[in-house]
Amino acid sequence: MQDKIWLSSPHMGGNEMTYVQEAYDTNWVAPLGHNVNEFERSLADYIDVKQASALSAGTAALHLALIMLGVQAGDEVIVQSFTFSASVNPVLYLGATPIFVDSEEDTWNMSPIALKEAIDDRISKGKKPKAIIPVHLYGMPAKMKEIKEIANFYSIPIVEDAAEALGSTLDGIKMGAWGKLGVLSFNGNKIITTSGGGALVSDDETLIEKSRFLASQSRDDAPYYQHSEIGYNYRMSNIVAGIGRGQMEVLSDRVKQRRKVNAWYKILLAEQKGIHFHNAPTKDYYSNYWLTSIIVDPKETGGITHNDIRLALEKENIESRLLWKPMHLQPIFSKYPFYSTGVSESLFEKGLCLPSGSNMSENDMERIKRTLKQILKF
Repeated sequence: MQDKIWLSSPHMGGNEMTYVQEAYDTNWVAPLGHNVNEFERSLADYIDVKQASALSAGTAALHLALIMLGVQAGDEVIVQSFTFSASVNPVLYLGATPIFVDSEEDTWNMSPIALKEAIDDRISKGKKPKAIIPVHLYGMPAKMKEIKEIANFYSIPIVEDAAEALGSTLDGIKMGAWGKLGVLSFNGNKIITTSGGGALVSDDETLIEKSRFLASQSRDDAPYYQHSEIGYNYRMSNIVAGIGRGQMEVLSDRVKQRRKVNAWYKILLAEQKGIHFHNAPTKDYYSNYWLTSIIVDPKETGGITHNDIRLALEKENIESRLLWKPMHLQPIFSKYPFYSTGVSESLFEKGLCLPSGSNMSENDMERIKRTLKQILKF
């Protein structure tokens, strides 16, 4: 069997081991240390915010963000339905209620119209939401200008889930810098990785300092172990941060390569009826195209579905992935309120993510091309 072509595999830059070795040489192998400090600095500089807090996971970052915004049991938090469950789970960790908002067709992300409808309805029921969590799906910026205008009107803070969108911009502003707090992920399949890990970013330096305190078991400033509030073991290790330092050095190249892969697919499938790409709606939207995603309309493809393409690729040991199943359709979340536009369900029924790794070889791309031509008959 041929080697597997992954959907999005880690892609090292070369200097990661230099910084990891530095951690060993200085014996800073536990959380905190020079690598953590430098990784946080590079993240803040890249996104153009004042501070970053390196943490054990993007989920941990979102959890701490909600805690710092005062979300408690019985509160409500508005969450984009078309996303991964990690965007929602921290709401439940706190005993709060997720209020799901559907997507719009342009970006596939949170619909500003449905968002306003949801806020008005929740307020009419005596429950003003405590936070809004939009997600930049597959690297595509959400309509943050409209979402932020609505959030400001109602004085509801935004926690921006930019886990998939490091390197993407809207109006030249990096994703992660639009909300009160921005959440990043460095999971193994992201555009850069630390094997695991995440970060909080913000211009609010007080909140970032608070996140570091909470993530370090909330240890008070005392000559002994004293704790006045609940803490968490969420800090990133100095070894993992060393990988992150090396990855930040090649981030711009990774974004360029992902966009190059996306352009290659668009040329390859340009004449194929029934294949529609997830595209930036205007020139103001700059997506990292972390994953190249398509909608497959079987009415135009002669009956070939998104799953037919997935299975054809799988047969050749090539990984692809169906689009996220919306959260309001998930068994664990189906009981919560949902404000529908119909968009996310339609996308789920027809959508597919194609292999998009920045380290795909010419041979890999030729295998993908050959398989797509066989199944789509072009």
